[in-house]
Amino acid sequence: MIHTWEVHIPRLTPQLGRRAYLCLPEGYDENPQASYPVLYMFDGQNVFFDEDATYGTSWGMARYMRESGTPLIIAAVECSSVGDNRLREYSPFTHGTPSLGVIKGRGRMMMEWMIHEFKPMIDDMARTLPGRESTLIAGSSMGGLMSLYAVTAYNDVFSRAACLSPSLWVDPPKVRAMIRRARIAPDTLIYMDYGAQEMGNHDQTLEALCRIGSDLLHAGVDLTLRIVPGGSHCEASWAERVPLFFQCLGL
Repeated sequence: MIHTWEVHIPRLTPQLGRRAYLCLPEGYDENPQASYPVLYMFDGQNVFFDEDATYGTSWGMARYMRESGTPLIIAAVECSSVGDNRLREYSPFTHGTPSLGVIKGRGRMMMEWMIHEFKPMIDDMARTLPGRESTLIAGSSMGGLMSLYAVTAYNDVFSRAACLSPSLWVDPPKVRAMIRRARIAPDTLIYMDYGAQEMGNHDQTLEALCRIGSDLLHAGVDLTLRIVPGGSHCEASWAERVPLFFQCLGL
């Protein structure tokens, strides 16, 4: 069962609404006493349905949740479709790209909205387990970077994260500094991967992945780090990884 509605993020795009999605697990109505953990996801338009997806293919999470019967609520918000707003909203820090120039990161504003406005909204709408131990986050590409940011910088809110093909390339030293500054609890679980076919998309990707993985291990994170055979940078490839990252995060 999936509900959709429009939300506004005034400090980011005050003039525009964007679609939010709430996926309730199988048997939700039949078990009125049950409460569920929540997985928050970025790029909500790409999560559930091919017809909503930016490039015509989604992660197929609606089908996966229906077929797997995983006792989990999923909440997602679509990204901004205006200019380079997605890059800004999904970056924890300011960085530069050869084609776009300086990208002023607004990831902190996005996370503050998710934690202080969107999460309470979901907790009011559904029978959630609102505590840290039952609050997860996931995303891919820039959304994967944001998931890493969320579970480290906001570790008091999120205990588990799936970071698929995270955009570590934007500034590896700043990503490493972000992890080193964080106060990370020892029960934190992170799944992080990269597709073998996308490893050459950016110089020094493998080095950044290994160094950042080492930083997470030194911080005490229970880390699954994987190079996906044949994996590429697209929703179809990320969809294939869902069962494994669910397993790694204890779902």
